[in-house]
Amino acid sequence: MYIVEKTDIPEVVILTPRVFPDDRGFFFEAYNEAALAEAGIKFRAVQENYIMNAKPGVIRGLHFQNGPCAQAKIVRCSVGEVDDVAVDLRKGSPTYLKWVMVRLTAENKKQLYLPKGFAHGVISRSDYSEVQYVVDAGYAPQCDRNVLWNDPEINVDWGIAAPVLSPKDEKAPLLCDSDCNFQY
Repeated sequence: MYIVEKTDIPEVVILTPRVFPDDRGFFFEAYNEAALAEAGIKFRAVQENYIMNAKPGVIRGLHFQNGPCAQAKIVRCSVGEVDDVAVDLRKGSPTYLKWVMVRLTAENKKQLYLPKGFAHGVISRSDYSEVQYVVDAGYAPQCDRNVLWNDPEINVDWGIAAPVLSPKDEKAPLLCDSDCNFQY
């Protein structure tokens, strides 16, 4: 069972699992397909990805896989703190180019669900962080895309002027130069 919170983009939701603490620590179901279905989310994980950030200010994104290889994702932070970003890239959507940023921490155990058609980014807010996310379609290098983290058309407020970026993310195109093919 999840507590489901809406965001400013109705299809992007925050999922908080039910946590069972005791004197040993705690237990929770990080992924439950039936509970997601009860929450109105049809999602079957086929791959889990793992991110480790060794310092604050690391930005990974904005990433997506073009159709027909698009991925829905459920993202959580198991160590430290990150801000997770979802950007609506579906042309014709009432929320096209809008973005939401959600603080995911080891303590709050919140997860962010991003449907297909969204770019994804994450910024580390703690000295060390670990992030896991499950996807409903496997990695397809021929569909792998990104757009520039600070694209002025999208204008994500990362709260940082000089993030730590990979060479791929430093050289990402602007959305207007991308072949992004999502339609609403």
